[in-house]
Amino acid sequence: MDPWRYSAQGIAVSVRVTPRGGSDAIDGIETLANGRSVLKVRVRAIADGGAANRAVTELLAKALGVPKSSARVLSGATSRLKQIAVDGDPRRLGEMLRNLSASPDA
Repeated sequence: MDPWRYSAQGIAVSVRVTPRGGSDAIDGIETLANGRSVLKVRVRAIADGGAANRAVTELLAKALGVPKSSARVLSGATSRLKQIAVDGDPRRLGEMLRNLSASPDA
């Protein structure tokens, strides 16, 4: 099951963030203990003052080829588990995420 949902504006992605992860990267898809799928993301930024949230939205925007302003945190601003909205063509964004999450060196 994909960790994203499609909408008319784009997609909403469930992510699990690792702040201070050494580099900014998408590390694939993980299934949590409750059965929910999430996109694993790590960022160099620390989880302070919204720096990690900014890093996550910027990483996803860059990876999906959309402007930074097209990605925003929907929920989970103070949690490792977040919902990130990315505006754009939902089908194209979903296909790009599928390719990114399948590649271990994304």
